[in-house]
Amino acid sequence: MIIVIKPDSRQEDIDRIVKLVEDSELRVHVSDGRERTIIGVVGDKSRLNIEGMSRMPGVEKILPVTESYKLANRRFNPDGSRFKVGDVQFGPGEFVMMAGPCAVESEEQVEATAAAVSAAGATILRGGAYKPRTSPYSFQGLEHEGLKILRRVADRHGMLVLSEIMSEEDLDDVCEYVDILQVGARNAQNFRLLSAIGRCDKAVMIKRGMSQTIDEFLGSAEYVLNGGNQRVILCERGMRTFEDATRFTLDISAVPVLHEKTHLPVIIDPSHAAGKASLSPSLSLAAVAAGADGLVIEVHPDPPTALSDAAQQLTPKAYKNLASRINALRTTLGPDYPVLEEE
Repeated sequence: MIIVIKPDSRQEDIDRIVKLVEDSELRVHVSDGRERTIIGVVGDKSRLNIEGMSRMPGVEKILPVTESYKLANRRFNPDGSRFKVGDVQFGPGEFVMMAGPCAVESEEQVEATAAAVSAAGATILRGGAYKPRTSPYSFQGLEHEGLKILRRVADRHGMLVLSEIMSEEDLDDVCEYVDILQVGARNAQNFRLLSAIGRCDKAVMIKRGMSQTIDEFLGSAEYVLNGGNQRVILCERGMRTFEDATRFTLDISAVPVLHEKTHLPVIIDPSHAAGKASLSPSLSLAAVAAGADGLVIEVHPDPPTALSDAAQQLTPKAYKNLASRINALRTTLGPDYPVLEEE
């Protein structure tokens, strides 16, 4: 349920409404927008006298939320979520570049990558320390040592760390070293893991499951939000379809659809969608044009020698060229894109 507050309402009126809801043992989420305040209510609304509440000072209207995702719903925050992770700002008008190797292989490898991508404008170093692989015989990552390498290298370059969490058993270990937890596509509906992340104070980027609908994707985010963690980022990384020309099929339409449905920032991963480095630049530029809030791209100093996903990782030079083209496109589109004035 959404309670829309009248413009220029007194704070004491808002406080009175919040207290009434909390006294009914319901959860309250207050969003102060550019034009008005919105109060989101989660729980058993039968405990409230909605008709009486609608006549309280400051209440403009009360709207039901019929979708299963309540806290992720854009109605809870029509202006879009804004939050910081370290010095990096996420939200409307911001564009975040995340880049790094698929897997951490050595400190020298991560150092060379970080130096290149940070010089090109990336502020977040991505890298897999724990690697979910289809085959148990494939490289599984350096695990704890990989996390330490990521942290040391990122600190030297003034970057944040993004790395995947595969199990709630590893949560404390991973949280010690990373700034943003990544929930991979294979764990997008691991609800115990999502709930555990909801109770921690680390930002999280959830990748869309390879067979998830958008509403199911938002349901995954809801588990984290419901636990109290409000710093949630969504990542479209391609779906499994009948097409085999690419590794997955990038759902570029997910960007505007998600922006209509949710207030959470939306990031695109072109590397996993394409499965081929030569396709990543085109998909990246398409993501910018679609209104994505950032990109997470795989970069390796010597892709042919990579221990995982060698074919989809860009060279540092290719990443630098792509970053330049992205900046040029964003300048052309303007700072307010993709916001359009209603007719």
